[in-house]
Amino acid sequence: MAHTGKGLVVNRTGIADVLGCSEGVIDRYVRERCPVQQRGSRGKAWEFNTAHVIKWLRDKDRAQQATPAAAESNGLKTLQQRKLAAETEKAELELAKAKGEVALIADFERAQALVFAAIRTNVLNVPQRVVLQLLGETNETRFKETLRQELAAALEQSAKTQFEDVGNDSTGD
Repeated sequence: MAHTGKGLVVNRTGIADVLGCSEGVIDRYVRERCPVQQRGSRGKAWEFNTAHVIKWLRDKDRAQQATPAAAESNGLKTLQQRKLAAETEKAELELAKAKGEVALIADFERAQALVFAAIRTNVLNVPQRVVLQLLGETNETRFKETLRQELAAALEQSAKTQFEDVGNDSTGD
């Protein structure tokens, strides 16, 4: 390999190695007017400047992308791929809904609001339930333990609360 300013001068095998292709592909490129520094013949090796060949390939690729047919074809392929991806995602979502694995955000928010309301109600009822038990209590440990037990009972009661299916009144079709 010889170095000449920009790029290296290499033979057919060398340019194929640089480009990661076969020598047959290089022959096709030559037929497509790839720049050749020296044509090979008997006893004379082909010579290619790597910088010139790479620039030619870039220009060739840009020209192909710029043609209306290629742009239209690429655009159509992109649209088809996006449509297929959207259809697949929709089918997967419908399957997840049928399995009961997903819920509408509004349904989740309603259910969450009901759960929080139950917790709030049960916790706010704790003082009414413990006031008589703790009236006159001076033992701090017993006071804390009674409150802890009542708060735990309030949270357990909240966990046992049965909620109606909040999703059955939605019109999500």
